Amino acid sequence: MKMRRFRTGLFAATSITIVMAAMPAQAQAQERLAPVSVWGDRTETDPGSLAVIDSAEIDETLADHPAEILNKLPGVNIQMNSGQEHLVAIRSPVLTGGAGQGSFLILENGVPVRSPAFGNVNSLFEPHHEVASAIEVVRGPGSAKYGSNAVHGLVNVILPEVGGGSEAVGSYGTLGRWRSDVTLDEGEHWLAAVSLQKDTGWRDNTGVDQQKLTLVGDWMLGAWDTTTWLTASNLNQETAGFAQGPDAYKDEDIAKSNPNPEAYRDAWSARAGARLSGDFSGGTLTLTPYAHTQSMIFAQHFLPNGGVEKNGSTGGGLMARYEREASDSLTWRVGADVDMASGWLTEIQPDPFGFFPGDSRFPQGKHYDYTVDTLMGAVWGELDFALSEQVHLLAGLRAEAHEYDYSTDLAPGINGRFNVPADRTDNFDLLTPKLGLIWSVSEGVDLYANYARGERAPQASDLYRLQSLQVAGQVEEETLDSVEIGARGTALEGRLVYDLAAYWMEKDNFFFRDSDGLNVPDGSTEHKGVEASGALELTPVLSLSGSASWSDQTYTFDRITGSGTETIRDGNEIDTAPEWLANVSLDWQATDAIKLSLNVDHVGEYFVDPANTTTYPGHTVLGARGAWAFSDSAEVFLIVRNLTDEEYADRADLAFGNERYFPGEPLNATLGMKKTF
Repeated sequence: MKMRRFRTGLFAATSITIVMAAMPAQAQAQERLAPVSVWGDRTETDPGSLAVIDSAEIDETLADHPAEILNKLPGVNIQMNSGQEHLVAIRSPVLTGGAGQGSFLILENGVPVRSPAFGNVNSLFEPHHEVASAIEVVRGPGSAKYGSNAVHGLVNVILPEVGGGSEAVGSYGTLGRWRSDVTLDEGEHWLAAVSLQKDTGWRDNTGVDQQKLTLVGDWMLGAWDTTTWLTASNLNQETAGFAQGPDAYKDEDIAKSNPNPEAYRDAWSARAGARLSGDFSGGTLTLTPYAHTQSMIFAQHFLPNGGVEKNGSTGGGLMARYEREASDSLTWRVGADVDMASGWLTEIQPDPFGFFPGDSRFPQGKHYDYTVDTLMGAVWGELDFALSEQVHLLAGLRAEAHEYDYSTDLAPGINGRFNVPADRTDNFDLLTPKLGLIWSVSEGVDLYANYARGERAPQASDLYRLQSLQVAGQVEEETLDSVEIGARGTALEGRLVYDLAAYWMEKDNFFFRDSDGLNVPDGSTEHKGVEASGALELTPVLSLSGSASWSDQTYTFDRITGSGTETIRDGNEIDTAPEWLANVSLDWQATDAIKLSLNVDHVGEYFVDPANTTTYPGHTVLGARGAWAFSDSAEVFLIVRNLTDEEYADRADLAFGNERYFPGEPLNATLGMKKTF
């Protein structure tokens, strides 16, 4: 099975690479793949995998969903669900529940969009990616610097910078989706940006209304260089359930239908922050105070009992860092972070439900109703030491402590398959090291090796949203140890930019939800893979770019259950983890005014259940884009998605004995106009 899939995936990836691919130009290709310093948090001597999507690529992609642009990167597989729903995978399977909330850190201007204990598996719809100046993605553990939840990687959305210019974009699509993005830039001290999206939905009863707002200020407060920001988002959507049954996504009537027309998701969030930087005692001191709040209510269409969840959290904190160049060969950095938050969750089952008469596992009424107050404190340090002009050593260590104070408004005890714990306090300590080496073997070519540990404290839902077979206090800190080697640089007189990486990771105390919706508290997994990305200038007007990744991700423990579909054996492949991912594009500057692009996305075959009994065959989807700049400041563009009208699934899994699919969009086109001023 593995060998057949290996050959199939290799052929697909090779064919795709030969036939298509793209990048605006050599300079833009280099900008995309080269390490950058965003907010002063990263340096070119950082070993490890880092990709940056710049503003030009963000504008050209016009991603209605962040998955459209993030999936261009190697090792990244954001699976779209309904509307703005999604699940994230970075060097990992697609993770749900607490694992999905806590394994990927989502930041905005380098600040977590939520406090550590209150993550959101759909958290990418909160940052204002539509108008971002860049999106930074770190693949692999980032806990040594960024703390809990950066286990498999992080996504950092960088808001637009003052002075970048004003812009207006409007578009309409054949599936009934319109969008408008407007940025007004005063040019010296402030800017404001608004994004509006309305989508009638191509599936039944799946409309989406979304609004986002960003305000950015740039000031000098005495000796402090200060940037401030305020962002807010509001999402109201009718949510579709899975299409169920073997190959259900291939049946047009089933694909368009919505088995849960009453399902919905309403979510609101706001974040405020400031970054103050100034010289202090021969170094640079940076202070970042922040605050955030969010609330959400949604019908859980992915569960058979039709529960309604309401949750919210409010928090804030301070991030402080100090950097000093001690000598020509040594730079050191130290930091301290503190975060305080209060969150709440209520789950209600409005109607009785059972798989058979007398089934009492899903009782009507409240299942959970609790609040959690949290406190996180951390200190970290980092040494950047030049062993020679060509070799740099980077060593880092972060110590972090979490405290949870939980209280429930329901009587403790077992209620069907649900278990309400009594009031309690929990504490977790994390220690995450990092050690890396980067060697500049020649001009434009770097080799690196990197060890890092990722670690996360449990999510509040891991600890207090228990099931009848769980015991309070059973969940421990999840850890992931990663070893990575890689090479990046340029060749062919600068016409080729490349980034290669190979990694091995081992995860312990893995807490996840199985295909029967039951929590598994003590799993272990192994992840290994190879990733490649590159951009090649074929001619002055024709360029090629793309990425490909291969991974082998397996369970490394046994879990024998009465249900055959839920039996996990050591060595089973992890479900929802494609062996092959590839993205390539071809870009042609036909004239000074006309630019044409052709791109292809490939997702390989993967198992949809942990017992490895059922597979999704994968898919390959083509797209195209054309733009005509009819003046120096205005262009008309056309984006065509799913050019061949491929029948495919954005997401596939097996749960409660059913094959489930979120069907991918059919052939559709978006026509729009962009104006800069």
